[in-house]
Amino acid sequence: MASKLFRQILIATDGSGYTKRAVDYGIDLAGNTGAKLYAIYVIDTGAYGSIPLSQPMEYAYSLLRQEGDAAIEYVKDRAEAEGLEVEGIIAEGHPADEIIKYAENNSIDLIVMGTLGKSGLDRFLLGSVADKVVRNSKIPVIVVPANVEAMSKMSPGEDKKAG
Repeated sequence: MASKLFRQILIATDGSGYTKRAVDYGIDLAGNTGAKLYAIYVIDTGAYGSIPLSQPMEYAYSLLRQEGDAAIEYVKDRAEAEGLEVEGIIAEGHPADEIIKYAENNSIDLIVMGTLGKSGLDRFLLGSVADKVVRNSKIPVIVVPANVEAMSKMSPGEDKKAG
């Protein structure tokens, strides 16, 4: 059944296990609506964008790029298991800005992303990409909370393998 409401769905992933539910949710939506699926990973250059590229910075960038490739590959693997194709995108910049820009420039009908559900001081200090996307996007956004209970049972670093 093809839906006219959602023809193109963008899943935003940061490569962590916390985005696993959002990935699954986006894939389910695409499968049920016949929408074309896109996955985006943004290398956050805001943290080091003004620092000249040196050997350590090049190495850090290559690690972020590898993490992005793995995150996109995870979404593709999950989607292919459901008989769906995914176009993967790795962007650079501030994550919220790049997610919105890609969605608006590519006729995306829906953005699906995950969140940890932080509030109060944690949210103020860390910021929230999901919050910024919801507040600034002209395109509908579905924010899927992480399964925090399952994540708390993972060993340190294991969350990077799941999404």
